Parts: sequence; structure tokens; C-alpha cells
Amino acid sequence: MLDDRTIHFCRACGTAVRHEIPPEDNRPRAMCPACGTIHYVNPLNVVGTLPVWGDQVLLCRRNIEPRKGLWTLPAGFMELGETTAEGALRETEEEAGAHVALEGLLTVLNVARVGQVHFFYRARMLDTHLAPGPETQEARLFSEAEIPWEELAFRTVRETLQHYFRVRGQGDTGVHCIDIA
Repeated sequence: MLDDRTIHFCRACGTAVRHEIPPEDNRPRAMCPACGTIHYVNPLNVVGTLPVWGDQVLLCRRNIEPRKGLWTLPAGFMELGETTAEGALRETEEEAGAHVALEGLLTVLNVARVGQVHFFYRARMLDTHLAPGPETQEARLFSEAEIPWEELAFRTVRETLQHYFRVRGQGDTGVHCIDIA
């Protein structure tokens, strides 16, 4: 289980922390005995898009670990000061150099074992110009039949693609939520 025991020193004053349950809380936290700061470890948000051009979807071949060389949707960690939508657009531009318009949230995937929540938006590609950044070996469009299912980098990508193809054309604009064990 992920918890705050990875914190050993206070980020505010440098004192060694204690792992105790604070008053009014229900789980141990890294607490500083000197300045009283309570340090929380919370999930990281991964944001991205499922870009669509006609009947094709855009995938990126990863140029970084983890899972270098495998295919993924353009996505990455959300930055402070941005919304999930802003982060998804930024990641799509950085990884694929694609210009898209968001069409709503498609999937929310909880990956509790690694402390992450993944948000993927439907995105309509505005053109087919692609300019992959340094984190991407190549970016290209695939029809459903061409998807390299055995070469997908992450289960969250597989689940998002499968959901998209399952509801495509049905007018379903609901968000698909899933817990990944």
C-alpha cells in the first residue's frame, strides 16, 4: 500500500518526521515534531487525449521509459496550475504535435496500486499535421483493425481504446470509470 512513509524529513524545516495519526485523521501521516507540518502523499493525475481523425485514432510510440518503444495515447502528468483539460491539450501538443479540439471526458481510470488517476478526453483532430516531441519516436493514425493491441504500453490506454470503439457511433457521451487492479 502506498503511504506517507516515503517521507523522512520535513519539507518545511528539514527535521526528521514522525509517522503518526494526526488528530481528526484516520491514517498515519508524516508529521514534523518541530514545526507541526503534516505532509500528505496524494495520487498523481495523468491527463491525455484520444485524438480522432475520421475513423482513425492517433497513437504515439514511446521514446522514454517506462515501456519505451510501445504505443500509447498522448498523455502525461498534470502540472500545477492547469486543469485536466489544459494538461491533456498540452500533453497532446508536446508528445504528438497534434492540434485537437476536446469533445468531453471519455474515461477516468483509477490505478490505486501506483497512486494515479488517469483522465482521457475525446479529441477531434483539426488537421493531420504531426510533429512528435522528444518523448515520442513516432506518431501515427490507426484504424481499429490496425491498432497494435499487443504493443500497447499501458492497460489504461487499452481500456480507453476499447471503450471508445465500443461506444463510437452510439451517441454515448458518458464517462467510463474503471478501477485497474
